[in-house]
Amino acid sequence: MTEKTTLSGEEISALMSEAPGASAGGSAAGGARAFAFGGEGGRPMSALPALDRMSERMVKRLRGLVEPFARAKPKVVAEPAYVRNYGDWQAEQAEFVSLSLYAFKPLKGAIMLAIEPAFISRLVDARYGGTGDIASGRAREFTATEESLLARLAEQVIEGLTTVWAEIVPVKAGLRARETNVGFAALVRPDEPVAVTRFTITPWPGKEAQIEIVYPVSALRSVEQELLRVHDEAPAPAGEWHDRLGAAVGEIRFPARTVLARPELTFSELMQLQAGDVIPVTLPSLVPLLVEGRKIAVGTIGEHDGRAALRIERMETRRSAS
Repeated sequence: MTEKTTLSGEEISALMSEAPGASAGGSAAGGARAFAFGGEGGRPMSALPALDRMSERMVKRLRGLVEPFARAKPKVVAEPAYVRNYGDWQAEQAEFVSLSLYAFKPLKGAIMLAIEPAFISRLVDARYGGTGDIASGRAREFTATEESLLARLAEQVIEGLTTVWAEIVPVKAGLRARETNVGFAALVRPDEPVAVTRFTITPWPGKEAQIEIVYPVSALRSVEQELLRVHDEAPAPAGEWHDRLGAAVGEIRFPARTVLARPELTFSELMQLQAGDVIPVTLPSLVPLLVEGRKIAVGTIGEHDGRAALRIERMETRRSAS
């Protein structure tokens, strides 16, 4: 027997308009029109829960790869995946936007990564010592520096996405094209459905940005059974609670400090200190990294991107930490 297919509301309306006794008001203006019964529009996209679970796994990866660019620990929120026609999604996009199309085998066709241009500009500003503030008006093209950072960011996002997908289906990603005009990004036809996963990233207060990953529904159909197994084999709620607790604990901040020198002064020397006095110190070859008064590592003092930095040379074991 063939699998039973449920008709969509649009298909039922089309049938009713042709039924005997149907009112004139029920027929479409301009006469009959072609309609494809049993098409993709009538089938629910049952793999969306799997996309949501993968988005949750992508949150930590996005936080880790954005932090070095932004020089701040960003807040990343994964929004529920949704399905809509590609033409409707295109209509919502700005005239100037970063779009990267990637082959994502074994999925058919390609997927698309969309990043707000202002986010790229802010990351470049922060990367070179700024605070992520940019002027409201901007050119309709990326600078060479922005192009370079965009390419690195997009590749890292797709690399992380590939790793997450590998837990379900081994995939191989390859860049096909980059566009800044959504009209030239021919992912699928405008009337074809796409599934969209969206991440809201806030590296700095009041400066949130969005990254979207767009999948053609026809491409997801080819691996739908694998995606459904992910949903069916989902861990119990207790497991989800454990994952969320682990993520929350990972966000706890601890003040870390290092001590360059510990000079000793007599009480009389301390009482006689004046502005301009010089206290000789001897810098050790290795300095400790302290968290809550406990030594967790030792390292050497140096410079990184124009700022003083501590390079970790050795981690202290818990037993020997003091």
